[in-house]
Amino acid sequence: MLNFTVGPVQSCDAVRAIGAEQVPYFRTPEFSEVMLENERLIKTFAKASDDSRVVFITGSGTASMEATIMNTLTSKDKAIVVNGGSFGERFVQLLGIHEIEYSEIKLPVGKALTAQMLSEYENGGYTAFVVNVHETSTGVHYDIDMISEFCKRNGLFLIVDAISSFLADPLDVERLGVDVMITGSQKALACPPGISVIVLSPRAVARVNESQTKCMYLDLKSALKNGERGQTPFTPAVGILLQIHARLKEIEAAGGVESEIRNIAEIANDFREKIKEFPFDIVSESMSNAVTPLAPRGASAYKIFTVLKDEYNIWVCPNGGEMSEKIFRVGHIGALTKEDNDTLIAALRDMQKRGLF
Repeated sequence: MLNFTVGPVQSCDAVRAIGAEQVPYFRTPEFSEVMLENERLIKTFAKASDDSRVVFITGSGTASMEATIMNTLTSKDKAIVVNGGSFGERFVQLLGIHEIEYSEIKLPVGKALTAQMLSEYENGGYTAFVVNVHETSTGVHYDIDMISEFCKRNGLFLIVDAISSFLADPLDVERLGVDVMITGSQKALACPPGISVIVLSPRAVARVNESQTKCMYLDLKSALKNGERGQTPFTPAVGILLQIHARLKEIEAAGGVESEIRNIAEIANDFREKIKEFPFDIVSESMSNAVTPLAPRGASAYKIFTVLKDEYNIWVCPNGGEMSEKIFRVGHIGALTKEDNDTLIAALRDMQKRGLF
């Protein structure tokens, strides 16, 4: 199988080897050291301040999205939320469930957020801004510098889901004034799914410690307290945390976050050049390095996904709902090479000769 989805993605040999080992006991000084180094490296790659904190949640990215809303916002807040697709909609739902007042910026498929759109919300009494910086369902990557400037002008608490863009696109958490950054193990970290990661600024830590969260498992106060000694309040996905450690060390040894972003960008740009020969339209106005969203002209996107999977043993990423027949996505994160791009292009060329699109 050759995997061009956007998660879970292909893992390197070192990560896969850890997955074949017995899972060790974790209430030990050795595991604590691993976790403290995981926190240090995540903060380094996110360019977070030294006094920021990192929480590792055993749960998918949605668990950390919900934990963030529950632990940092209250009924006294008034949020702006960007909804440009499935994951923006998820934040909208979470704000509603937890009874946080919000205004929704609803974007058409593939459209970028603009300064003019934001101008309507200047000095509007808002306290928070919630955004999936890369709306993975449509491939749109929002202008985080523009968002940051807006939030700083208006004194807003900034929550950024960077689940699919962390390590794929530049993100300087401290410079941008990001209060919460969320990511997940199965994206550019290229580990199995099961761990999501929350980076909290000092201001976010203060909010967490002041919160009255009525929840046990997703109470971040407990997670922060246990994290001081390199532990988690409950049994974590130990094996995945060890795989994350190996992956972070691999990135560090290869030149750090800048090198990783550069490698992913090269693979993405290589693919985008090679795909120009096909009757596909790129649907996003502003793309992440992580994925290329493609709309086939006069053909079913879901059929292309199915044929590649069943007949060529290649996985691309389908869409759900109303976008299922219109858009498929090709990921560029994980253990991929330009030669892998050539394999996918050859399969698409063969499908085209067969009259499948």
